[in-house]
Amino acid sequence: MPDDLSSVLRDLADSAGSPAPTTGAEVRRRAVSRRRRRHTALGGGTVVAAAALVFGLNTALGGPEPHQRPAPPAASPTAPSPTAPSPTATTAVVACAADGVAFSATSQDEEGKSVRHLLLTVTNTGNKRCHLYQYPYLKFAGARSPIAVIKDSEDAPVTLAPGEKAYAALLATGGRMDTYDTDILPLSLQGPDPGSKASEPLNIDLPGQVPFDDGARVTYWTTASGLALRFIMTS
Repeated sequence: MPDDLSSVLRDLADSAGSPAPTTGAEVRRRAVSRRRRRHTALGGGTVVAAAALVFGLNTALGGPEPHQRPAPPAASPTAPSPTAPSPTATTAVVACAADGVAFSATSQDEEGKSVRHLLLTVTNTGNKRCHLYQYPYLKFAGARSPIAVIKDSEDAPVTLAPGEKAYAALLATGGRMDTYDTDILPLSLQGPDPGSKASEPLNIDLPGQVPFDDGARVTYWTTASGLALRFIMTS
């Protein structure tokens, strides 16, 4: 208070054209007014200083600056996708060839009776798998057409691994009058299309003289001998 009063007296004394206060009450009023202005100024300065301190702490501690957006993360380059390994090429299975198989013909009739029912067997003697298509193509020299196939015996193409066997049943006679006796059976392998030949005729040995007529029939190739014989044994 004394300092404020002295300061007011000095201000009044220095003021040009203003008479000095003549009463103590006037002097005290002006001193109180000055002190209030100083407190207001000091309070405002304290707020500014506190704000500056907070700003400095935020900056030192890595806080974001006001009104500044963080920069978006840089896009990482897209790595090229690894090239997928190409699938392993599979080896194509081809039609069985005459030089990769062996044939046999066996009678299914009782010993001493005329041979009418035959079982044809083919064995894969090669070292690769092969397809056996359709049925045995059987056509005698001078015949007008090959031996007809029993259509009900149709099955999917047979695939033979090395050493595996397939079968076809052959009915030699159907009770017709004219017969052709032979001990050799000309057999050709077929391709995927019916009637297409995959080999030249091979002469298969028959179990003795066998009579053939126009009623002869043959089944499709199958891996089950009993299934093949079922189509001819009742005839």
